[in-house]
Amino acid sequence: MTLLRRIAVWTGGAALLAATAVDTLAVIGRNIGLPLVGSIELVQAAVLVSGVFGLIFATAGDDHARVRIVTDRLSRGRAWVDVVGPLSMALFFAALLIGSGWLAADLWHGHERSELLGVSWRALRLIANLGLAACIVVALAAMFRRRQP
Repeated sequence: MTLLRRIAVWTGGAALLAATAVDTLAVIGRNIGLPLVGSIELVQAAVLVSGVFGLIFATAGDDHARVRIVTDRLSRGRAWVDVVGPLSMALFFAALLIGSGWLAADLWHGHERSELLGVSWRALRLIANLGLAACIVVALAAMFRRRQP
């Protein structure tokens, strides 16, 4: 496993563990009368980071859900499906990136922050957009890699 991949796995895993820890502390705090203020905001940020890494790894490992019952039985159109699949995935991620980028551009100077802790939505949108862009690059790379003999 390369160093970059190992760092990404640990970062995504640490974000998921942080979300779990914050939520666990929030539940315990509510039950003992000491609520953890802003726990939902922290969990949202941690899940975003973990989800972005999960999407990138699923795209890179060709692990997204698909209907293999049809594609595994193809004989003549198999090469076409191997190109159309990653291309359609890249187009889907591009559509998400366009919408998310539009929101980010429109609200960039809005100084949006979460209500309790002041978590910057600008930073979270930037993380999401960078993750979507990485998924597009990875999907297109997979498409070109499959076309190589």
